[in-house]
Amino acid sequence: MKLSEIKQQLNTISKVNFLLPNGTFVPEHFHVTEVGLITKNFIDCGGTVRNEKVINFQLWEANDFDHRLAPQKLLNILALSEKVLGNEDLEIEVEYQTETIGKYGLEFNGENFLLTAKHTNCLASDSCGIPPEKLKVNLSELNTKQACCTPGGGCC
Repeated sequence: MKLSEIKQQLNTISKVNFLLPNGTFVPEHFHVTEVGLITKNFIDCGGTVRNEKVINFQLWEANDFDHRLAPQKLLNILALSEKVLGNEDLEIEVEYQTETIGKYGLEFNGENFLLTAKHTNCLASDSCGIPPEKLKVNLSELNTKQACCTPGGGCC
């Protein structure tokens, strides 16, 4: 989800809820403690220099159980961050503390913001020798009737 998309969605909802990939919600009393612009400059294992930028939200919860972040308040936080960080329409990454700090993608299902799992990947698989993934098929699922020869069929 891009910054422009979350701002659009915040104008359509009455409560801000974040749903974790395991189906549980971030507690309602969470805070957005940071909105940042993260720039990552790196070289992949194939020698290609890469640059990535994301908008980062850090969610945090304290023991102030009466706290609720309203959509308009989050919009105000985003407006303030754009004055300082610029207003590039970048993808959003969300940090949230579980066992360790987790990084998530962000989607919206019409009612809640979904924290989506992120995965590592080799960006230079063509140059570092990683074979393409092979299709895994159970032998029991093969349609053997079409593959068998019939007498007089000319396949043998």
